[in-house]
Amino acid sequence: MEFFGKLSNVESLDQLKKEVENDLNDAIQHGMLVSILARRLSIELGKPKEFCNDMAVAGLLHDIGKMKLSRYLYWRSDEALDDEEMKFVRMHSTLSYQILREHNYSKRILDAIHFHHENFDGSGYPNKLKEFAIPEGARILRVCDVFAALISNRPYRSAFDVDTAMELMIEEVKNFDMKIFLAFQRMVNADDFVNVVYNSFLDKDEEISKCIHRYLEAAKELDIEDDIQK
Repeated sequence: MEFFGKLSNVESLDQLKKEVENDLNDAIQHGMLVSILARRLSIELGKPKEFCNDMAVAGLLHDIGKMKLSRYLYWRSDEALDDEEMKFVRMHSTLSYQILREHNYSKRILDAIHFHHENFDGSGYPNKLKEFAIPEGARILRVCDVFAALISNRPYRSAFDVDTAMELMIEEVKNFDMKIFLAFQRMVNADDFVNVVYNSFLDKDEEISKCIHRYLEAAKELDIEDDIQK
């Protein structure tokens, strides 16, 4: 997890600010990809336009809570991080929910964000919800978030190709709503998938373009520079 891996041996405040700025860029890029996938998957599932647009917003903003963790994670030793990493990781979806709740987002968007790490078999977090107790939007984000992470570069590995990513997801299919996962497979196997995903720039889509503005507005509320100096 790149956000949690750059915490020690930071030599200056300027360097730390640069690390946080890089994390913000990474978060936006990941959110953009999840946003595109979630919207397209919702269309594949036959959902109405309002639902699809809500999933675009939820996809973009789902990890914004990670930015609020910067004050707790930076300047720590690797040993402390090893002991506490999962505790902090499992805070971020709830933090995202709490941050965005103050901005009057719909319940559908907030629930999708809050529970996007719940697994269909009940092994996820934060509440170990199971099956259809997990909001539908969260079940959609779960699939898209995992796929987006797999096909992206990480400090500890290169990006997987699409076929390998799908094989890895099939191995963990118990985590997903099967109806949603099968729809995702259809979407990935479609002839236009590469164009839909890799050539879907946000400034070409009015609805998703609004999402990037919302992300940046919400990020301002985090007072990241204040966090750095505390």
